[in-house]
Amino acid sequence: MDASQAKQFIDAKWDDEIVPQLVEYIRIPNKSPMFDADWVANGHMDRAVALMETWARAQDIPGMTLEVVQLEGRTPLIFIEVPAANGGRDDDCVLLYGHLDKQPEMTGWDKGKGPWEPVLEGDRLYGRGGADDGYALFGSLAAVMALQAQGAPHARCVVLIEACEESGSYDLPAYVDHLAERIGKPSLVVCLDSGCGNYEQLWCTTSLRGLAGGNLTVKVLSEGVHSGDASGIVPSSFRIIRELLSRLEDQATGRILVDGLHVEIPAERRAQAAKVAEVLGTEVYDKFPFLPGMTPMGDDLQELVLNRTWRPALSITGVDGIPPLASAGNVLRPHTALKLSLRLPPTLDGKRGGELLQDVLLKDPPYGAEVSLHLEKASTGWNAPALVPWLEGAIDRASQEVFGKPAMFMGEGGTIPFMGMLGEKFPGAQFMITGVLGPHSNAHGPNEFLDIPMGKGVTACVARVITEHHAASLRGETTGVAAVAGGSHHGEHGCC
Repeated sequence: MDASQAKQFIDAKWDDEIVPQLVEYIRIPNKSPMFDADWVANGHMDRAVALMETWARAQDIPGMTLEVVQLEGRTPLIFIEVPAANGGRDDDCVLLYGHLDKQPEMTGWDKGKGPWEPVLEGDRLYGRGGADDGYALFGSLAAVMALQAQGAPHARCVVLIEACEESGSYDLPAYVDHLAERIGKPSLVVCLDSGCGNYEQLWCTTSLRGLAGGNLTVKVLSEGVHSGDASGIVPSSFRIIRELLSRLEDQATGRILVDGLHVEIPAERRAQAAKVAEVLGTEVYDKFPFLPGMTPMGDDLQELVLNRTWRPALSITGVDGIPPLASAGNVLRPHTALKLSLRLPPTLDGKRGGELLQDVLLKDPPYGAEVSLHLEKASTGWNAPALVPWLEGAIDRASQEVFGKPAMFMGEGGTIPFMGMLGEKFPGAQFMITGVLGPHSNAHGPNEFLDIPMGKGVTACVARVITEHHAASLRGETTGVAAVAGGSHHGEHGCC
């Protein structure tokens, strides 16, 4: 592959077609089913699928087939198959993955910006879903087209774009089983739904945390009562829920107190964290919008990287039972409910994490209060298999060609359910997990943006790796992959 020629092709494709398509995609409020119970009736998911389908079908890719697959009662999935070209192998396969569903709006967008209002400022395209993960279909096909434009070889490629990732990918296992024969035996999986430490080199993800989460509710009364009359006799539901959380988390340090929720961090992941800390410096925490005077949870950069990628951590992402300040009277409230998001170490079994969470919060409720925990998610994370030499070299060469700097490897704090599932189904596959979610890109939050040069660069890097996969395949270095196995893995995101 001529890297300069490929980059020129990809840059033009992004400027002329992909960015305009993403502008229109951002306008569609195709929230994931967890955040839009009426997604079928609202039709936004179908609009997003139609936009991507129309563009993909218009591309000049000989032999490409595209099908929008929709099993009964499930979100749709775009399935694309591109036959091998220019001497590539059809009995080997590269699987490229992304998703098209989005997180909800979130408050706090800058004036003139909004989740469904695309705004192009310089090299940044603002709006919900462009970087997470609308660009994936466009980038995947653009990488393949760049190879075909110069006659470079590649193996058969399969593109899967799901519509349920932000809700935990609960529909995806059924689709992978349904399409097993058509997918075949991928020896390389490329996922374009992850993060990057900066916009100056290629970043590949080596691990993803799991997640246990749901709604914790404490009830003390059948109805609210006068706080002056009841306080001192009736325990506050807020104080009880605070006491329960203190069983789980050290309120002074944020450390999770349950030993079973921690794992031994592999030596190679510690070494990678040290390298990330060296390269990024204070950008490890500067990328977050701290208020003036705020400090991170420590000053050891390597430990902060490990906190984000290999240690359990609790976030409270929602609350119920508490009125807004403007309408808060002197009432001792009957209940308090919190939505818990407990990130789990990559190698901890998600089901076990959920069981431990329930055990610590539900046993011996203070004062005999009614305590319940409705688990919505209990997913296992993912720890990448060791890179084989051809892929490690291809990734680094791609980064050097495109960015002029070596590739970097680090874990991510979020979850991509598809990775754990594929790791089980294709135990011999290699993984290239990468993405464009870098400093301040703020996926899931306000002012989310896509860094367009990074999108172009990642696309060009994927093209390089796909064609080097062909060369490795000819040398027999990608063979011996296990066939599609039965069963499935249920999980949740987020890179998510």
